[in-house]
Amino acid sequence: MAKETIEFFDVKSKDKFKTNDYRIVDKGGRFFAVTKAKSGPHECWRVVSKDFAHKNK
Repeated sequence: MAKETIEFFDVKSKDKFKTNDYRIVDKGGRFFAVTKAKSGPHECWRVVSKDFAHKNK
């Protein structure tokens, strides 16, 4: 099953981009999708729902 494509916002370059290459991180019951930024070595994080996290792990 392929992961859903979602949009991230890179705060350093102030640019939006879409990808399906991310991992799901659980931090204290909150779920985040995390991907490598297009503009550098940093990561972009996005809050996602619990249902989305379980479907796209």
